[in-house]
Amino acid sequence: MDVLAHALWTAGAGLPLRQRFRVRLSLGWAIFWGVFPDVFSFAIPAVVRIWWFLSGTTSSLLPDPHGPQHFHYVWTLYYASHSLLVFATVFGIAWLFARRPIFEMLAWGLHILIDIPTHQGIFALHFLWPLSSYGYSGVRWENHWFLAANYTALFLLYWWIWMGARRRDSLKEARGRDALSTAGGTPSLR
Repeated sequence: MDVLAHALWTAGAGLPLRQRFRVRLSLGWAIFWGVFPDVFSFAIPAVVRIWWFLSGTTSSLLPDPHGPQHFHYVWTLYYASHSLLVFATVFGIAWLFARRPIFEMLAWGLHILIDIPTHQGIFALHFLWPLSSYGYSGVRWENHWFLAANYTALFLLYWWIWMGARRRDSLKEARGRDALSTAGGTPSLR
């Protein structure tokens, strides 16, 4: 899935958690972890490739598993950052050091779970890497019908969140009016 959709799904999952369950959650950090696997595996290599392209070293900016040997590390970064086993290990280590779960990091796991059915071909996730190189070949997230369905689902999610916030606000307002009427009228301006 594209990076923007990962950020939106992360925030869309985090907002209700914060509101409904009162989970202490930084949406900024959650979004960081929600896009981390893609940024980790492609941002640094992209900068290197752009530099090489601009300097005339190479004309290829596309990842290629059969490309020059010096780009094979990109696939290791991709497999590592998209592995549920690597995620679980890093999450566990962070939990040990922080002495509490870092809930924002769960967005990394959400990223992987979303990507498993939405990648295929050379980008099929090896989600059990390094123990297994099995990769499920799902739907291509770039398909127009899938992009339309994905962003429609995101629109509906955010509409649902917005409607819930409006409902909570009107309930608070109604409770406030009820409290004023039971307390004997209008509040003093002193």
